[in-house]
Amino acid sequence: MTCPQTAEAHRLPPSHGAQAPSAWIARFAHLVRPGGTVLDIACGLGRHMRLFHAQKHAVTGIDKAPDAIEAAASMGEAIQADIESHPWPLAGRSFDGVVVTNYLWRPLWLQILASVRPGGVLLYETFAQGNEAYGKPSRPDFLLAPGELLQVCAGWNIAAYEHGLLRGPERVVQRIAAIRPDGAAPCVPAPLQG
Repeated sequence: MTCPQTAEAHRLPPSHGAQAPSAWIARFAHLVRPGGTVLDIACGLGRHMRLFHAQKHAVTGIDKAPDAIEAAASMGEAIQADIESHPWPLAGRSFDGVVVTNYLWRPLWLQILASVRPGGVLLYETFAQGNEAYGKPSRPDFLLAPGELLQVCAGWNIAAYEHGLLRGPERVVQRIAAIRPDGAAPCVPAPLQG
């Protein structure tokens, strides 16, 4: 279950991450405390790192592709790691904002949630069930179930949530902007029912 955009040989297509930031991430970037730290998981070439770096945030990106890390290094801390097959390289670290787009590896839910410090924000957007009608990814392993991000963020303050069809290109996504309550510990998401 790897990121559908990450090639088997850990090389990125020339356009991966080079496009404009996600409109969802840009829309809710203001929720990250001014000057706060931001972690971009599966950062690609750093389109979201670039967005937050321009807003004077200290940024950290993590990706397994050497091309991604090389591109991201000019904006901040860049960590090359296979987070699906090896230990989480950021154990004990937390950030004011955590960004995840076009990536889903459910065994990392606890690490992702724990990476958001109390009062920090999780900005997450990836493919969801229904996307199989429009192309890849189409395997259930890569598609969020209806309400899955709401379940994962149960107990957090939900600033916004959507699940639906986007155009240009057509795709079905689920996305959330969720703020970890002060003093709240991340919980282990329960398996989805049904």
